[in-house]
Amino acid sequence: MPAEAEPTVTRCREIGDAALRALLEPLGMRVAVVDDGVEIPGSYWGETEAGLIGATLYVRSDTPVHSALHEACHWLCADEARRATMHTNAGGEDVEEHAVCYLECLLAARLAGYTRAQCFADMDAWGYHFILGSAQAWFEGDADDAIAWLERRRPPGY
Repeated sequence: MPAEAEPTVTRCREIGDAALRALLEPLGMRVAVVDDGVEIPGSYWGETEAGLIGATLYVRSDTPVHSALHEACHWLCADEARRATMHTNAGGEDVEEHAVCYLECLLAARLAGYTRAQCFADMDAWGYHFILGSAQAWFEGDADDAIAWLERRRPPGY
């Protein structure tokens, strides 16, 4: 996301890092909180966006919750070889990106202090582009490729 746009979305400070830890640590991820004003290690987009290095998810209090979930889902969806070398750019093919987005929405419903509806709204505010016009419409009616990918791979958390 370009640095000049700072959308109104739910931030990690609103749910607390304990909620992220409770969801992600049992799935094999470590959540590391970075002090406000400090650059987030492993952040692909920079600014407030979550970072990913190996199995560690980096967030600040101003990190969007959907960004934290998205980066976590990149790690969850990757195979062991990619997980071991993940740093900043998670890579993967288009259908995997769709699966990451779908899993992000699934996990949102299991994250204390957050909801799937908030995730949809946050994804839309951030600027995700879906052919049906919104994250919710895509999730409910156009995510067959993502679901099929997740069914084949069965990543942790799915």
